[in-house]
Amino acid sequence: MVNGRAWFAEALSTFCLVFFGPLSVIVSAAAFGPGLTLEGILLISFAHGSAIGLMVYSFGHVSGAHINPAVTIPMMITRKIGIVDGIGYIIFQIIGAIIAAFSLKTILPELGAKVNFGTQGGPSELLNNSAMSGFALELVFTFFLVVVIFMTAVHKKASAGLHGLSIGGMIFLLHLVGVPFTGASMNPARTLGPAIASGYWDYHWIYWAGPIIGGIIAGLIMYYIFVKKAESE
Repeated sequence: MVNGRAWFAEALSTFCLVFFGPLSVIVSAAAFGPGLTLEGILLISFAHGSAIGLMVYSFGHVSGAHINPAVTIPMMITRKIGIVDGIGYIIFQIIGAIIAAFSLKTILPELGAKVNFGTQGGPSELLNNSAMSGFALELVFTFFLVVVIFMTAVHKKASAGLHGLSIGGMIFLLHLVGVPFTGASMNPARTLGPAIASGYWDYHWIYWAGPIIGGIIAGLIMYYIFVKKAESE
């Protein structure tokens, strides 16, 4: 059964992430300069973690608040969501991300352009601009994000009411350590919207391949080792 409200919830939640997340990048560059600063990394990490955590609490009971194709795909594979709804989720996540990015482009055209409207810039000099290193980090980052999602929001024995805090906290951690290396996407829609708005496509593939592969591996392991066993008890 197609759930249009859930699709809209995914679009709205992803809009929130892709508006306020990149906006924090714009604010960081304006306030602390374009380079990496501790204040900027903390601001960006807190903004992304807060956006995700709050949307999980707001729409988790409506759509599950995936907000990310790399989350929806493993949910589809493990049959936590139907194929039609899963495809609808991904389409509306992308729509929400694109609208958010172009909203920023309309509101802050000059400031936003200086940081490509918050799109990830590829593997940094800390990784010697290695695409494979960036791909590997995005895979590992998303693996642990999906681990937390399956074990707090999917596992039936998880503590009630903590999934938003846990998922938002994991997003905060991943940005805290990941922004200096890859920009910490873990989400193809999060990268796609700003990329379309800015026209910046360098290394774009790592932000699809890494998160999707990492998410699928985590989803399969968590489901077949932990979640399925709990459901059968």
